[in-house]
Amino acid sequence: MGLILLEALLALVILVAIVWWTMFSGRKRGEPPSSPDNED
Repeated sequence: MGLILLEALLALVILVAIVWWTMFSGRKRGEPPSSPDNED
């Protein structure tokens, strides 16, 4: 039982690490500034 919980926790940690890596890796200051839309 403990091994199953350990595997589930490890899979969750890997999933969170992949999501964090794809969202924030390589960006020095977070999200790039958005350009304003042309409003007439």
